[in-house]
Amino acid sequence: MHLLTIETTCDETAAAVITDELKVLSSVVASQENLHQQFGGVVPEIASRAHVEKILPVIDQTLRKAELTLGDLDAVAVANTPGLAGSLLVGLTAAKSLCLALDIPLLAVNHLQAHVYACRLASGRDVFPCIGLIVSGGHSNLYRCNGATDFTLLGGTIDDAAGEAFDKVASLLGLPYPGGPSIGKAAAAGDPARYRFPRPLKDDRTRLDFSFSGLKTAVRYQVHGTGKLSDAAQLDEQTIADVAAGFQEAVVDCLVAKAELALQQTGYKTLCVGGGVAANGRLRERLQQSSSEGAYELHIPPMSLCTDNAVMGAIAIERLKAGKFEDLSLDVFPGLERPS
Repeated sequence: MHLLTIETTCDETAAAVITDELKVLSSVVASQENLHQQFGGVVPEIASRAHVEKILPVIDQTLRKAELTLGDLDAVAVANTPGLAGSLLVGLTAAKSLCLALDIPLLAVNHLQAHVYACRLASGRDVFPCIGLIVSGGHSNLYRCNGATDFTLLGGTIDDAAGEAFDKVASLLGLPYPGGPSIGKAAAAGDPARYRFPRPLKDDRTRLDFSFSGLKTAVRYQVHGTGKLSDAAQLDEQTIADVAAGFQEAVVDCLVAKAELALQQTGYKTLCVGGGVAANGRLRERLQQSSSEGAYELHIPPMSLCTDNAVMGAIAIERLKAGKFEDLSLDVFPGLERPS
């Protein structure tokens, strides 16, 4: 069986062809990084227009790489939640059109569940039940994952997501977008002890929530003072590196602490981490250390499966096996919650 998966939740136009045995026949990702770089973040209108331009060429290239034609497809899966409304609509429209024309089943993909499922793909075996930690530009959430599509939200950010904070702090430091890789690169040459930034909610043992807005503001005051941004002095290279390292260490401390707390509160022994920030080298290092000390099993996908991609849409195989098909009235749900 050949499943075409489509991903357009934010600013990557992606497609993949996967078999029912979870073998990846092809994967294509068209990035919009250059389009959004000048704005220091994703502009929804620009993202959706770029998806319109890229979606058909990406699907065509994906099929060619898999050495298949449209007639060889048995089903189409598409991420319809959560994400940017305009971006989601492009992928969903393409998926519906293919299913209608080819008379094949349509399958819905929850983008956040798919990020955790990337751990299943990378490990080559079942990873459920587990605690799922999703850390990306738009989400910083902890889930109790009883199965591939059975998630219960345990906690999340009450303001900025971790990835968003990385982007904004990178902008404050004059580092290029996207902020995650820029901060990570700068921090590698920095001293995380020079600037001790706050760890919001880290020591609160009563909740599994995150908060990164205050941390971001603390960096802003350290770099620019309390006046206008235009009044800030120029920073030397070492100061930028030290601030980046201190900020990164604060974010990682919060993420690791809450993941450990979720494991303790639930009694689960497996942690699966997904999302673009999961590609951060310091976070991966600290989680590896934590899992060794805490005697729990850790799964983090390779870099290519952390950032948005269509391979993780293979989670639709689980829905296919369960007979959970969608009709052509399927809609997009930009927020975290969607009707059952």
